[in-house]
Amino acid sequence: MSDTQELTFSDVAEHNSKKDLFIVVHDKVYDATNFVDEHPGGEEVLLDVGGQDATEAFEDVGHSDEAREILNGMEKAKLKRMPGDPQPHDSAPPKNSSSTSTSGSSGDSGMGVMFYALVLLGGGLAFGAYKYLQAKSSSESK
Repeated sequence: MSDTQELTFSDVAEHNSKKDLFIVVHDKVYDATNFVDEHPGGEEVLLDVGGQDATEAFEDVGHSDEAREILNGMEKAKLKRMPGDPQPHDSAPPKNSSSTSTSGSSGDSGMGVMFYALVLLGGGLAFGAYKYLQAKSSSESK
């Protein structure tokens, strides 16, 4: 990639077909033409955002580190924003993605612990009821 090359939204918008596909993610322009057929989510996913800002769509999916490396390999240019261009949906790359995912996973693990506690409580109550009924039936049979 040439560090000095810049493309505008109108330049990027011209590249929106399967044979010529550019996308914008975090104000960088990527040439996804050679990746369309290899995209694990199918070609339609890329074609839907071809020639547009795909930042929100890219981040919403939660791509892996490997996917981000592949994306970096497709970098073509920087996006040169002009007056009247659409504003970025998410202008900053998720540098704190580990803290975001950590806080999200700690909330999820809190729910997991609560679920585990409820299962244990339910199991304990069921066991207690079983023992009570077993003792009651053995005392009635005597």
